[in-house]
Amino acid sequence: MTWNIVADSSCDIFGLDKNSDNITFAYVPFVITVDDKDYVDDDGLKVPDLLRAMKESKEASHTSCPAPYSWFREFEKPGNTIAVTISGNLSGSYNSACVAKDMILEEYPDKKIGIVDSCATGPSLYLIIRKLVELIESGYDFDAVMEKIEEFRKNSKIIFALSSYNNLIKNGRMPKVAALLAQKLNLWGVGIGSDVGKIVIKKIARGSKGALDTIVSDMQERGITKNSVIIDHCDNAEFAERLKQLILDHWPTVDVTIIPTRGLCSYYAEEHGVIVAY
Repeated sequence: MTWNIVADSSCDIFGLDKNSDNITFAYVPFVITVDDKDYVDDDGLKVPDLLRAMKESKEASHTSCPAPYSWFREFEKPGNTIAVTISGNLSGSYNSACVAKDMILEEYPDKKIGIVDSCATGPSLYLIIRKLVELIESGYDFDAVMEKIEEFRKNSKIIFALSSYNNLIKNGRMPKVAALLAQKLNLWGVGIGSDVGKIVIKKIARGSKGALDTIVSDMQERGITKNSVIIDHCDNAEFAERLKQLILDHWPTVDVTIIPTRGLCSYYAEEHGVIVAY
């Protein structure tokens, strides 16, 4: 039996960790619009160009989630299909995937299609995709995979740290004076994802060290229940490596993976932002 794993481009990956004879992976891209120019979040997007355009623009920019037809084209492929989306409380991607599922089932009522709302973004999708591969390779049937992946998702956690606030200013979500003061004082906004996928500010940290300490403290407080941690960073490999070492100092047996953000997560995290899932 062929299994198709499909994610929206908030997943920050372009493929699976290893090739598989019966598991395929595909993604459907978001589109980021800056000054009326569309940046499609596919493998041709140059993230530095996107970041530069965002920084130079004086206008508010926006994102567009994948349309139902984009999901439909992936769902109609033969085999079992499981889609993984960014939090439904942050984007319409989940609803778009559900519309596509309903369209497919009208034509092929026996087709197995599951949709997982990650209630998060970026590295959380990557953790879920890794777990899906593990469950499929272990021989579980479709219903068991869906049941176990939902349990896995509920026990996943996400935390992010931002040091740039340009998007928040331009989109009217943060007063300009407050943002400029935060940047001048080198203040990092550290937040977590709630159980229903909403953003909750945890702390305002002073400097990168304060942000690192806050992330590790959160992991100690909420507890690492998995053997993997994913760190996504937007042009901040140094911070990611420092965080990785701190994590390994506290939890030596945990596997820590670092990957750069793709377009959508770069848009939200902005330059030097970091998102961590565990």
